[in-house]
Amino acid sequence: MTEPLLEMRDVCKGFPGVQALASAHLTVERGEVMALVGENGAGKSTMMKILAGVYAPDSGTILMNGQEVHPRDPMYARDHLGVSIIYQEFNLAMNLSVAENIYLGRLPTRRGLIRYDLLYRQAGEFLDMLGTDLDPRAPVARLSVAEQQMVEIAKAISYQASLLIMDEPTAALTTRETEALFKVTRALRDKGVGIIFITHRLDEIFAIADRVTVMRDGKTVGTRPIGEIDRGAVVRMMVGRELSEIYAAKERQPGEPVLEVSQLCIPGQLDDISFQLRAGQILGLFGLLGSGRTELARALFGIGRPSRGRRAGRDGSRRGS
Repeated sequence: MTEPLLEMRDVCKGFPGVQALASAHLTVERGEVMALVGENGAGKSTMMKILAGVYAPDSGTILMNGQEVHPRDPMYARDHLGVSIIYQEFNLAMNLSVAENIYLGRLPTRRGLIRYDLLYRQAGEFLDMLGTDLDPRAPVARLSVAEQQMVEIAKAISYQASLLIMDEPTAALTTRETEALFKVTRALRDKGVGIIFITHRLDEIFAIADRVTVMRDGKTVGTRPIGEIDRGAVVRMMVGRELSEIYAAKERQPGEPVLEVSQLCIPGQLDDISFQLRAGQILGLFGLLGSGRTELARALFGIGRPSRGRRAGRDGSRRGS
């Protein structure tokens, strides 16, 4: 029987006042997508930062291909252990182009001069893999959040790692971009790359993962093949109680209106937006990137002047044209 690509055994990590990890463990096989899930603060990101060389563990053992390793810093983990990571927080140089960010620190040169023709061609190949039409020459500062996320993903993939960590990679992506990322993820898996996929979106687990490992309170609760578990079981492992205990059924009547928006318009951003919010209600605002959610929130806060429409508060005060 071949050794797993990765084993993390009894890993512990504490910070002042917080025990982030307590004897946590994780195993990833070659050619496998391992979903790593848990509530906020469960220890997922800390575990991955130890693997990527950002933190040193207080105790525990890390093995790759059966050999004990010590990821002493991110560069060592990437260049010597083949570990590449896509962080939740972007790490991009805004004044550089897309291609320069993808190949930052390893730009192709000849006789001391950067070969931009080769740089743009190679970066374009990774962008094409992700199904995006981003221009490798475009300044990153001009990109949307979703486009910057695609640059981060392309950069991580370009290192040709044997173990790829994806920490909430779809948080800023549209449905189409997520599907393109899943296509690339499956292709990498088929080439033998081990992939750790962290997400809070349970649907994604069942769409892409082969197995799922659940963490809670800094500990590993268990690992299951994706075909032997359902959403309810994953949630029970995450929270440590039955689903019926998570959201107790409550019936309540909403109060008087505290906010009314009528026919709110901002040219090129919002068109005829109307809704009402009552006391004791939680109003969800949903839409894809670019749908106008941020513009609406800014308009409600008074940033940006509507061309038409009105906002009325609890005291009856009105704003708008």
